[in-house]
Amino acid sequence: MKLSSDIIDKVHQAMGLPGEPSSHRVVCAMSGGVDSSVAAGLLKAAGYDVLGITLQLYDHGAAIAKKGACCAGQDIHDARRVAAALGIPHYVLDFESRFKETVIDDFVDNYLKGATPIPCVRCNQTVKFADLLARAEELDASCLVTGHYVESRLRADGSGHRDMFTPADLARDQSYFLFATTQTQMDFLRFPLGLLPKAETRAIAQEMGLMVADKPDSQDICFVPGGDYAQVILKLRPDAAKPGDIVHLDGRVLGRHDGIIHYTIGQRKGLGIGGGDPLYVVKLDAEKAQVIVGPHEALAQFEIPVSDANWLGDVPLSDEPAEAFVKIRSTRPPVPALVKAKDGRVTVAITVGEFGVSPGQACVFYAGQGSGQKVLGGGFIGRQVN
Repeated sequence: MKLSSDIIDKVHQAMGLPGEPSSHRVVCAMSGGVDSSVAAGLLKAAGYDVLGITLQLYDHGAAIAKKGACCAGQDIHDARRVAAALGIPHYVLDFESRFKETVIDDFVDNYLKGATPIPCVRCNQTVKFADLLARAEELDASCLVTGHYVESRLRADGSGHRDMFTPADLARDQSYFLFATTQTQMDFLRFPLGLLPKAETRAIAQEMGLMVADKPDSQDICFVPGGDYAQVILKLRPDAAKPGDIVHLDGRVLGRHDGIIHYTIGQRKGLGIGGGDPLYVVKLDAEKAQVIVGPHEALAQFEIPVSDANWLGDVPLSDEPAEAFVKIRSTRPPVPALVKAKDGRVTVAITVGEFGVSPGQACVFYAGQGSGQKVLGGGFIGRQVN
């Protein structure tokens, strides 16, 4: 297999490692999907000493029967086959107990509190960019490579630090899920797909003859089959579905529910409270077991409290508001905002307001809108400020 010199040049540019590629051992996280498989193939073609690692994150036996999610049993098998086809060493690491403690349990705990957590962010924070990264360092690797669609660039100030940017293919932008990446982690991570459109990635997979070239992209959270969060929560915490009232903002009780775990902020359908003007879930009160509903305008929020903030901007956050663009959901475009920190608390002010702001989701900061924009960090959305 021989790739074009343009593609190889992009790989070398993304890696940014000095000297001959063959002098660098690089660890590639391989999920068994097309993106990480192509990343590994590009590294091999570009001359690096590549070692593939796949993480077993939950019960292997249960995973084999499930498709449409990453890190399942079939995916581990696919990663092995790709590594064999590329002629690179491949290892499977059992991180099941660590994953349950740091990701699954955290997910369930936050859902029971009425939040809408993002387990993929916690996984990147803990298992992938902490534990796996440490393992790569132990293996004397020059860097850890993933198939995420973001771009990493070396700063021009001579510091040796690297910054994260939105990718060439904005439709595949995964920076929202990587906001918690620390500076130390950024300096060790590389993302060779950040300069490529997804269509070209699949074309490269075809050219390489990889058996995963036509494999569908993962749609679900890996441990949530079919996207049914409540089913997973009830399996782990059978007493989680505490019934309660569906209450209008004006205090009227409109109906009953079978547990707040079945609802999310902004939800309109499936409320089971009859006709009349459209009503939306505007708040979940776990303590009172209440689902609070109201008109669409009640979803508007202009100030958002942010916890566990990770700031990667050049100037530290202060009580002097910093201009940025923020995303409150992965599918939303960034909107202008002001970010400030005072007494250890970070708040985001959005002039135009945002609708359906959900505690537990991420609020991610960018320097601008579009492709090639620096990621300034982010944090987790806290409880609404009314």
